[in-house]
Amino acid sequence: MWIDSHCHLDAAEFDADRAAVVDRARASGVSQIVIPAVEAANFETVRDLAIQHRFVYTLGIHPMYVMRAAEQDLALLAEALEQHHCDPRLVAVGEIGLDFFVPGIDAERQQYFYLEQLKLARRFDLPVILHVRRSADKLLAGLRRIGGIRGGIAHAFNGSAQQAAAFVELGFKLGFGGTLTFDRSLQIRRLASELPAESLVLETDAPDIPPQWLYKTAEQRAGGGISRNEPAELPRIAQSLAELRGWTLEQTAAVTSANVRAALPRLALG
Repeated sequence: MWIDSHCHLDAAEFDADRAAVVDRARASGVSQIVIPAVEAANFETVRDLAIQHRFVYTLGIHPMYVMRAAEQDLALLAEALEQHHCDPRLVAVGEIGLDFFVPGIDAERQQYFYLEQLKLARRFDLPVILHVRRSADKLLAGLRRIGGIRGGIAHAFNGSAQQAAAFVELGFKLGFGGTLTFDRSLQIRRLASELPAESLVLETDAPDIPPQWLYKTAEQRAGGGISRNEPAELPRIAQSLAELRGWTLEQTAAVTSANVRAALPRLALG
């Protein structure tokens, strides 16, 4: 019924109860999860998890990991894409992109890894899963510069309406998750309510980006409070989208799931 288009199921936060997390997701109606890699060291881990739980995965180097990545890691990514190119569970190159919010990540190095990974996506004719944080314009510039990208998903989108339209024009769907559930997220909620229905996909980004009911303040976290997100929360997050659009939950599931399959065509074949 539901597709979580972005969940880091391999994260250490799930080590103690990963099987239970999957069981809860399925019990809530989440039938498919996209598990993105973030660095070469977890390429095989995300693939193994996808096979074990009948989910799908992506391969790429996240911008927040480029400072510890080596040039050889791009070669390893190319080798992995070559090796697994016929694997129907490999649905995209990702998570790749640019992050100009976190201090200390070299912008030039990020840009280099981003462009090189776009070239690999073009070479292997795969969509991309994009990390977008204060970087929409430069991501769009890179897509136009490299050209020939099969679209994909701009994950956790938080840009402007103009930037959203530009991604959609280039064949991208836009990911919305826990941030949507906060009343103060005015721009994101406005976009979710006004963008074309065919441009919207849902995600949790679990264990990150908790929805409003799981959120803990910095003070609460310092006191031991845990705000771990998980894919079973997706239907409740979807309720916020349904209310904004005036849709039923069934309609929301049908629209957003169809959009994920359109963004990641190998999913439609599974």
